[in-house]
Amino acid sequence: MRVMTRIVQVIFCKRFGAMIVNFKLVLSGLLLSVLTMSLAACKKGESPAVASSSATSSSAPSPLESSPLRSLPKSPLETSPAARPSTAVAIPNAPTIEARAYALMDFASGQVLAETNSSERAEPASLTKLMTSYIVFDALRIGKLKLTDIVTISEHAWRVGGASSDGSTSFLPIGAQVPVEILIQGMIVQSGNDASIALAEQIAGNEDTFAQLMRTYAQHLGMTATSFGNATGLPSPLDYTTAHDIALLAQALVRDFPQYYHYFAEQEFTYNNITQHNRNGLLLRDPTVDGLKTGHTEGAGYCLVSSALRNDMRLITVVMGTPSIKAREEGTSALLNYGFSFYETRRMYTANQALKSAVVRKGMVDSIEVGPATDIQLTLPRGRADAVQAQLELPTTLIAPLKHTLAVGKMTLMVDGKELGTYPLYPLKDVEPAGFFGRMIDSVKLRFHQ
Repeated sequence: MRVMTRIVQVIFCKRFGAMIVNFKLVLSGLLLSVLTMSLAACKKGESPAVASSSATSSSAPSPLESSPLRSLPKSPLETSPAARPSTAVAIPNAPTIEARAYALMDFASGQVLAETNSSERAEPASLTKLMTSYIVFDALRIGKLKLTDIVTISEHAWRVGGASSDGSTSFLPIGAQVPVEILIQGMIVQSGNDASIALAEQIAGNEDTFAQLMRTYAQHLGMTATSFGNATGLPSPLDYTTAHDIALLAQALVRDFPQYYHYFAEQEFTYNNITQHNRNGLLLRDPTVDGLKTGHTEGAGYCLVSSALRNDMRLITVVMGTPSIKAREEGTSALLNYGFSFYETRRMYTANQALKSAVVRKGMVDSIEVGPATDIQLTLPRGRADAVQAQLELPTTLIAPLKHTLAVGKMTLMVDGKELGTYPLYPLKDVEPAGFFGRMIDSVKLRFHQ
């Protein structure tokens, strides 16, 4: 039986071998290669189907394979996590600290990395002075105020926030003439209530009107669960906030007023021959901490807002309602160390980076590049940046006119099936409408889906 089988194989292969010789006279290229592979399979006792299957890759193309992203410099977004073994390591839970509420936020991305009760209402105490500082800095920015302007200390500022008030004070005498910059240092470094009130009166006329400004600014900054009743943080029915809202305010201060941020890092300040030290002890203990503010009342407990910069990554912490100065500082340190140890911030895209080309109809050009209007940064568990995937959504055709300020699509970034954020995509330049005949021709094309 084996002999008969072998004879059939020899005859079969010889016959097809002869056919190949004849076909070589008329065929070339790919067909000749395929037949030659078939003959080789015959000689090895294989079927042509098996040989073809073994030479073909079974890996599926990436969802971004046909995207213009392939023409950009190599990015972590071009790598599909399914194509490589996962190296993800489970991140431990955030440390337990003695606080009623806290929030740990990455400055660049705004992502909250850890929190407890961060949306629950709490008394802000002297953290209120962060909003007073923001408004003062904005007044300096627009020229309403100058660092050298002289402010007269009113009776109200002296009586409510002065030496006799039994609160934090810069010891400003009633009727004293004090430059704005001195008041800023008194408010931030010494947490002086008198300095805060004097600045509020200089900007708005009186403290009540200034408090209205504070509430308006809070809404503008997205602090939707916050209200302010005065410029100091002294107990008031109108004074309440959340740890998350204060984190937003701290982020805005660092982002919007880098030219004034240095005041928060000053460790001591002397006025009227009285030296007071900054109550943020982390400024001495941790060289990466450069702000921001302490707070304390009986109802609020001990509070601390800090910001630290390590290896170009900045984190913001808000710790509220701790039982002591030691607890607020140790809790803050624990949160900062946790965030820097287990997370990293990456710039995934830059502002105005071309991500995709879109077809344009009825315009002066036939296509336009689209991309984000601002840098896109993500804070991720360390080592997971390569697992980020991008999903771009754009209409099949864009219709002119187009403005670079109006979004035409969006990009969703995901990792391990979890959505990290959705970002609008804009034309990288304006597109003017075409002339009458150009628009008419494109109308016909659109009618027939061309």
